[in-house]
Amino acid sequence: MSKALYASRPIPPAVLATLDTLKAGQRIRITQIVKVGSTKTWPVVVEGVFRHVDSLATGLATDRLRQDDIVIPVIHFTKDNKEMSSITVDERTKIDVVG
Repeated sequence: MSKALYASRPIPPAVLATLDTLKAGQRIRITQIVKVGSTKTWPVVVEGVFRHVDSLATGLATDRLRQDDIVIPVIHFTKDNKEMSSITVDERTKIDVVG
């Protein structure tokens, strides 16, 4: 795993390899599969200019088990309309460098 990125669950190797090579200013296309209910899924695609990637710790601010803490990678990018956005990486994430 990248030295600069921590996650509590495995990151798909192809995604990790891409994240390790991205540089600020590169144009990227991120595809994720959205699932609603038990059977309906569809792809969602977004493009923008990569800014950086880091880790986001989620969970409750209560005294719970350490296993309840989830740390996920977050990709920060700027959309064509100048909106600064971010997406969390999951097992269905695909990242492509565009251009």
